[in-house]
Amino acid sequence: MAVALNALHIKASDSCKNQVISGNWTLWAVLTRGRPAARNLNSNERSRNSISDAASAVKDEQEMIHKYDAIVIGTGQSGPSLAQRLTTEGMKTAVIERKLFGGTCVNVGCIPTKTLVASARSAYMARRAEDFGVMINGSIQMDMKRVKARKDEVVRQSNEGVANWLENMSNLTVYEGHGRFEGLHTVRVNDELLEADKIFIDVGARAFIPDMPGLSEVNYLTNSSIMAVDFLPEHLVVIGGSYIGLEFAQIYRRFGGRVSVIQRGERLIPRDDEDVSAAVKEILENEGIEVHLNATCIAVENRGGQVAAKLDCETGPREVVGSHLLLAVGRHPNTDDLGLEKAGIETNSRGFIMVDDQLRTNVPGIWAMGDVNGRGGFTHTSYNDYEIVAANLFDNDPRRVTDRIFCSALYIDPPLGRVGKTEREVRKSGRKALIGKMMMSRVSRARERSETQGFMKILVDAETKKILGATILGIGGDEVVHSILDIMYADVPYTVIQRAVHIHPTVTELIPTMLGDLKQLTEASA
Repeated sequence: MAVALNALHIKASDSCKNQVISGNWTLWAVLTRGRPAARNLNSNERSRNSISDAASAVKDEQEMIHKYDAIVIGTGQSGPSLAQRLTTEGMKTAVIERKLFGGTCVNVGCIPTKTLVASARSAYMARRAEDFGVMINGSIQMDMKRVKARKDEVVRQSNEGVANWLENMSNLTVYEGHGRFEGLHTVRVNDELLEADKIFIDVGARAFIPDMPGLSEVNYLTNSSIMAVDFLPEHLVVIGGSYIGLEFAQIYRRFGGRVSVIQRGERLIPRDDEDVSAAVKEILENEGIEVHLNATCIAVENRGGQVAAKLDCETGPREVVGSHLLLAVGRHPNTDDLGLEKAGIETNSRGFIMVDDQLRTNVPGIWAMGDVNGRGGFTHTSYNDYEIVAANLFDNDPRRVTDRIFCSALYIDPPLGRVGKTEREVRKSGRKALIGKMMMSRVSRARERSETQGFMKILVDAETKKILGATILGIGGDEVVHSILDIMYADVPYTVIQRAVHIHPTVTELIPTMLGDLKQLTEASA
């Protein structure tokens, strides 16, 4: 029976797949011919049943190896785009996904959290309505089930979009199951053994669970499990004062809960400059979030159904007691159960796969992209990993990881956008530099919207006049900072943007003004 398919989609429950794919090439060629319209779930099931029925007649006593030109393990930000390019270049390709199509960003990261940020901001602005002359009778109430339903719907669209994209991709076979290396160029998924000369690892990372005293005795949430929450925690205790922890802290405070943040170090977001950390702390505390710094010895215990977090094991009874605990203390690569040792793939002490500047592992023909290589940790760097690999493989374009300029955003409100080097890094380099700084209270757009918290800061090489880095903490900071990033990639002097005419009234229009008031870095306070 001839069945027209773009991508063959194989799950653990499919039977006799070995013989279909490897035991009868004529049948395989017939099965994968053509490019049909998008299929619904029923047609997918009919197609798989047809394949299984046809395959049941093919017998082979030996295990068959399914040979491909390329295998992609994982469907995060890098994998699907690379699969598209590989198949476009005529390569017979297999994609393996263990659980969720789209990976962290689509399912438990960027997309759901920013959807929650939007709901939280709506609640926050509703409470501020009187500031704008808008009168609302009665208190602002949260329907957390509807909040979650909205988030789930946005995630569903993205998740299904990735799945449908892959399932309708020509020359591609999708396997749902856990992939593990069994040799240099062989990977087992479910009961199938796949082989390819080129293998690309895109398995991402997960929440790091620390060896914390008492943790096994309490229930706790991570960035993944908190996505199932459809109620308002009475008092959310967040351990971890960096990007993930702070975003959730503000979200649930704006939903109406009490929130405490516990940070082991002396300041929040320690990789950013001290003035940035201090400003972020002030923004959060202005909304009623309790921030506990210098928690030198953190331990937790179950106290009558509540979670008690001890902040100091020596000097006294400093502790925070809450209803729920969220761990946000870092990320751990998903390399524990990949069989990397069977392929001889090297990892560092933290489990991240070691790669060179073109994302090649120590094993020829194997690449690692995205969070699993420890070279970025953001969705945008993961996508850039795909671009680097594709450029080197197909375009004769030797793009490298070190070509990219650091950029990130913290999606509290107002957001923090940062590019390039921090002030601390520039000072440490010893180079002659200029610095400009402007409080958001001077920006007319911020005043018009009554959102004047934060500031802008920029650093310039005094000799080359090139921009070294910038921070924008304030309204639209995550978007505005790209105007500076683009100038940095263009590798032109700061005067290019200083002399540009920007639209009024905007935040960006004040960047030239800030650049017109640069001072020697040594004359500015550290």
